[in-house]
Amino acid sequence: MSNVDDYLKAAERQNTLLSYASAIRHFEEEWKGLLPASSDAIARYLADYAATLSGNTLRHRLAALSRWHLDQGFADPTKTTTIRQLLKGIRTVHNTPENRARPLDLEVLERVDGWLVESIERSQRQGDNASTLRFTRDRSLILLGFWRGFRSDELVRLTVENVQIVSTEGMTCYLERSKGDRQTLGKTYKCPSLSRLCPVTAFAQWVALAKLEHGPVYRGVDRWGHLSSKAMHPNSLIPLLRTMLSLAGVPEVKEYSSHSLRRGFAGWARASGWDIKDLMEYVGWQDIKSAMRYLDTPDAELQNRFEQGLQKGNPKNE
Repeated sequence: MSNVDDYLKAAERQNTLLSYASAIRHFEEEWKGLLPASSDAIARYLADYAATLSGNTLRHRLAALSRWHLDQGFADPTKTTTIRQLLKGIRTVHNTPENRARPLDLEVLERVDGWLVESIERSQRQGDNASTLRFTRDRSLILLGFWRGFRSDELVRLTVENVQIVSTEGMTCYLERSKGDRQTLGKTYKCPSLSRLCPVTAFAQWVALAKLEHGPVYRGVDRWGHLSSKAMHPNSLIPLLRTMLSLAGVPEVKEYSSHSLRRGFAGWARASGWDIKDLMEYVGWQDIKSAMRYLDTPDAELQNRFEQGLQKGNPKNE
């Protein structure tokens, strides 16, 4: 591979490359499509899965097919009027609400953290080193994921050497790349020390217990308490989170995903009086549309807005 190829590959996020490759396999192996494809073939492919796949998934498959054709030097068959009209028709016929992860609110976080603390203490008394490691790691994961509003891929890409702790103030986490870092310049994220549910203390306890000096922060732990040298896979965080919630007695765990931590923090911050611009800067959202996808207006707040409007329009108050 030439230096040019190396640099071109480095410009792509690994998750994007993997997801595009998966989309191409689906087109070729599942649907039995042939590449290069015609616009008509891609239209039939979209129509066949319009009722079973979400609009976001269909658009992602389309982007992968577009990229494949451009990379191979073929004309892009996805940019035709037929495809645009087809997508519009699919949105009209299969117009369903976006399925969003349930926010993990502060009360749930406290419940899970309490269960984790008890589990750590119990496993220590029993001399169960493997369980102690896993529970300590999981506590650090969920607290940092919530208070920093990290995505799952951002959490697993943290390295020991790129995290600095100032015990009385907090910690800084440097990521070489993230979804919001479109120029791939790298970004430093700060997280404060807290009087309770502290992500900094939990992080320091995990790193000290696991004796980590370099490499990935969050790694797998086998049944014998051996740490993997590789980072956890981002997709492993959803079942891990749901298992923690279930064992802590939280109902309806299937409504939660790794996005629940980010949405939970966003909701807590807004309820605590954060300005939307400050929240966007802290979390790393580039535009207001991205931020609003994570924010819900509580029913009580919505009701208050209506009541205030009714009072203003009441002639008795004039």
